[in-house]
Amino acid sequence: MAAWLVAKNTLKIMPFKLPSLGPHDVRVRMKAVGICGSDVHYLREMRIAHFVVKEPMVIGHECAGVIEEVGTEVKHLSAGDRVALEPGISCWRCRHCRGGRYNLCDDMKFFATPPIHGSLANQIVHPADLCFKLPDNVSLEEGAMCEPLSVGVHACRRAGVSPETTAVLVIGAGPIGLVALLAARALGAPRVAIVDVDEHRLAVARSLGADAAVRVSTHPEDVAGEVERIKAALGGAQIDVTLDCAGFSKTVATALEATRAGGKVCLVGMGHNEMTVPLTSAAIREVDVVGVFRYKDTWPLCIELLRSGKVDVKPLITHRFGFSQREVEEAFEVSARGSDAIKVMFNL
Repeated sequence: MAAWLVAKNTLKIMPFKLPSLGPHDVRVRMKAVGICGSDVHYLREMRIAHFVVKEPMVIGHECAGVIEEVGTEVKHLSAGDRVALEPGISCWRCRHCRGGRYNLCDDMKFFATPPIHGSLANQIVHPADLCFKLPDNVSLEEGAMCEPLSVGVHACRRAGVSPETTAVLVIGAGPIGLVALLAARALGAPRVAIVDVDEHRLAVARSLGADAAVRVSTHPEDVAGEVERIKAALGGAQIDVTLDCAGFSKTVATALEATRAGGKVCLVGMGHNEMTVPLTSAAIREVDVVGVFRYKDTWPLCIELLRSGKVDVKPLITHRFGFSQREVEEAFEVSARGSDAIKVMFNL
């Protein structure tokens, strides 16, 4: 059985026929699956950008489970192993894959990105090389959290976050902003500030170790004053890197203005497809702007960060549901409502 997206605002638990098990595949019984903002967006709109749901699709991509069967050529995993799953299957033939940037693959097959089925199901079949064994002290829920944590780790890598970074600013204290905060801390950023419009989420950020948490507005005319407040909250420290985990015109403008000359802005969130932003003033200060798309080579590091205790994602899991029709519907309503919900998790 699996949770199928069949129409706008309509999910149905229906039978799911598994593909055959290839020699390099494993069959995994799903145990923990998180709800991502993209899942909610597909449910509401049946599309994200040029990815359009044209026929019923199994939802979900943040996942971990227990291996039930391995293909004939799989040597590093066995039935009973607890694993976290990387959800994107790249072709390994295109120039991006051959160059090591497989997240940009021309033929990526990614869970719950149309027309590829996702992982909110009792069982799935997946390449063994994309299943990573979990240490005994890392739970299956934490394993599922490797997916959002990977976004934060990849963003920090792209932006060059390290112990040499004086200060990092994270814009947006939603699930991705919070894992970006945790990743920046784990990768050695001495000081991390975070901003958001919601005081509850800022309180969560403070509890996770943010050095400063500043409430901001949605009004573009407030950018200059808010940048001054952010810098003051950091004790006047220069912001070397800004991670925009929201992706709106105002947040990008804030990022560009707050980041020091010669610093770097990393665009993580995708709130707007098109934006009007003050690029010229950033260009003359040589502020570099980089983008991120998903992640690459992050699962081993994420698992190690969880194993070692350098990152604790457990406080981010705020709501848990079982796998019934009623609970699936309620879980997506809770996730879409936001408020005190950060990460909604299914236990299958």
